Amino acid sequence: MLYVLTSTPGCPGSFGCSRVPVFLHSRRARTTAEVSAVHAPTPETTRRPTDPDGPTGRLAAWLAGATLDEIPTAVRERAAHLVLDGLGCALIGAQLPWSRTAVEAVLTLEGTGDVPLIGWGRTTSAPAAAVLNGTFIQGFELDDYFPAAPLHSASLVLPALLSTSAQLPAVSGAEFLRAAVLAFETGPRIGLALHGPQMLTRGWHSGSVFGTHAAAAASGALRGLDPAAFEDALGLAATQSAGLMAAQYEAMSKRMHHGLAARNGFYAAGLAAAGYTGIKRVFERPYGGFLSTFGEGHDPDATQVTRGLGEIWHTSGIAVKQHAAMGGLHPAVDAVLALSKQHAFDTQDVTGIRIEVPEAIYHHGWWQPERPLTTIGAQMNIAYAVSVALLDGQVGPAQFTPARIDADDVWQLIDRTTVAQVDTVQDPAWAQPGYNTRVTLRLRDGQELTLALNQPHGGPDDPLRNDEIRAKFRTLTADVIDTHRAARIEELTLAIETLPDLTELVALLAAPAGGVLG
Repeated sequence: MLYVLTSTPGCPGSFGCSRVPVFLHSRRARTTAEVSAVHAPTPETTRRPTDPDGPTGRLAAWLAGATLDEIPTAVRERAAHLVLDGLGCALIGAQLPWSRTAVEAVLTLEGTGDVPLIGWGRTTSAPAAAVLNGTFIQGFELDDYFPAAPLHSASLVLPALLSTSAQLPAVSGAEFLRAAVLAFETGPRIGLALHGPQMLTRGWHSGSVFGTHAAAAASGALRGLDPAAFEDALGLAATQSAGLMAAQYEAMSKRMHHGLAARNGFYAAGLAAAGYTGIKRVFERPYGGFLSTFGEGHDPDATQVTRGLGEIWHTSGIAVKQHAAMGGLHPAVDAVLALSKQHAFDTQDVTGIRIEVPEAIYHHGWWQPERPLTTIGAQMNIAYAVSVALLDGQVGPAQFTPARIDADDVWQLIDRTTVAQVDTVQDPAWAQPGYNTRVTLRLRDGQELTLALNQPHGGPDDPLRNDEIRAKFRTLTADVIDTHRAARIEELTLAIETLPDLTELVALLAAPAGGVLG
């Protein structure tokens, strides 16, 4: 074992004070060209899934055989930025109060190990690290989401990759990136097959239900599973899917759902690699299958699992957040921020706020809040998010301190807010249903200001540019790690395809981080 000196908040110098364990491997990690060659299909020797032409079999074969060269350059570049965004979310999420509670509880259960925790300078077992690193990424509602099939990809994929990498002789950046893209593609496909937003409407935490498959794809790709083993991994992942959306009101467990799914996918791939079999044809089974059970009565569409596989790249549609709140609230937040800029009014003059949203957002993001409101409840509630956006001009970490959540000026606006479910497309110019959010502010003089948005900035039709993602990373990390360390993490992550191994990047991530909420 080698200890690399890294930085700790409050210590002098760029990389001093904290010793973080780094594991150096004797086998040379593969280059980009070698990664593509290794994963090129070899039909003569590859074990086949039980039904190669079915959705499970086709996805399994693609995951086993897709090469890095087959992934368009723009998709690979975007994936590296999504990795950067996830790491930034992990660093700001690592030392949140509920993250500290999670670390104390999980390490009591699991003990120490050899896999680093992001932002802690501590290690634990690989499964426990997957749980906690996923919990950190999801810790402050700043991480990515996929609107058409809601899940938080980075919190599923990165923990599974980091835990798997720690167990292998060597992993190159090219291998890591390939696995990340395959996983970014897998989660949305399974979610689309279940008509993703319907899962939220029915009370499932959708991302942790179909996120196990994304984590299994990530871990399985690094492990080099063949198509038959990938079929087992997908079946093993499917039988571990879970997540109840009532966790959004006050439970810390909402933060951990995707971390648990990351661990379950990690386990699924590891079990499959060892020859432990899973459900065959898990997406086709009429009784007890994944789609037939989770999609019962909702006409699941198995064709979405492989639609445009290798041609349609859902990685490019993963949305990156600007605000520290549930993604479905972002159009309303954007709308009130825009109205504030377009019109001169004092928030004291706002006598009423009416918000119209579609069914999934209504069920997921609206209930009449009551004091005391927890941080997770505030980040999920559309009235709270809109109120602090009007008052503060932003919805970031500062808006979710206990004092701000309980402030009288916020609750005065919440009490003036009504939310309605609207199931029709509100503007014929909108090409797709999207989030269909309309916000109307009623002022003391009788004037009404209205703005409707189909998507927020950061949504599929108006994505954050790569330079905006880099700026977000710098903003998120500014108060929790020093600028030299942050800059090096950014540099290594965006060049990940060229890295011979992950040693330095993991060491920089593992060193302790500061707490944004103290």
